[in-house]
Amino acid sequence: MLESLIPVFVTFLVVIDPVGVAPVFSALTRGGSDRYRRRMACKGVFIATLILLLFLFTGDTLLRVLGISLAAFRVSGGALLFLLAIDMVFARPSGLRLATVREQEVAQYKADISVFPLAFPLLAGPGALTTILLTTSGLRPQEQPLLFLGLMGVLLTVLLLTLLCLLLAPQLMKLIGETGANVIDRLLGVILTALAVQFMLEGLRASLFGG
Repeated sequence: MLESLIPVFVTFLVVIDPVGVAPVFSALTRGGSDRYRRRMACKGVFIATLILLLFLFTGDTLLRVLGISLAAFRVSGGALLFLLAIDMVFARPSGLRLATVREQEVAQYKADISVFPLAFPLLAGPGALTTILLTTSGLRPQEQPLLFLGLMGVLLTVLLLTLLCLLLAPQLMKLIGETGANVIDRLLGVILTALAVQFMLEGLRASLFGG
C-alpha cells in the first residue's frame, strides 16, 4: 500500500505546492499584523481542507452520477494537470493553481483573503480537485478502507505542510528568496508533467484495450 501512496503524496505535494504558495500568501498579507497572517493561514487551510475532503468522499459518486467513465476522466484530468505543469515550468499564473494577476489585485482590497483567493484557487484549485478525483475514482472505501484512509492521511499531511509554510512564510522567503521558490516550482512542474502523461496513458490504454 505504501508504494501506491508515495506517487499520490508527490502529486498532491506538487499540485498544492506549499513552498510555491508561500510567496503569494506573503504578498497578499503584506502590511498585516502577525495575528492577521496567522488567522488567514489557519482559516484558509481549514476551508480548503473541507473542500478537498468533500471531493475525496464524493468524487467517485460524482463521476457515476454524471456518467463519466474512469478512462475518459483520466485522459481529461491528465490533460488538465499537464497544462498546470506547463504553467509551473514557465511561471504563468493561468488560474489553474495560482490566482491570476487580476485576482491578486482584487484580493488586495479585501480584508479577508482566506476564502478567495487563498482557499480557492490557491489551495483547493482545479488542479487539486482534479487530482483527488483521479486518485479516488474507482476506489470503494468499504472495500479498501486502509487505502482510502491512507489517501486521506496523505492529503491531510500535505495540507499540514502547507499550513506550516504559510505560517512561516516570512522566514521561508528570507531563507530561499523568490528566486529559490521559482526554481523549486519549476522542478516540481517537470515532475508533474510526467505524472500527468502517466494518467493520460492509463486512460487511453483502458479506453482502447479495456485494461
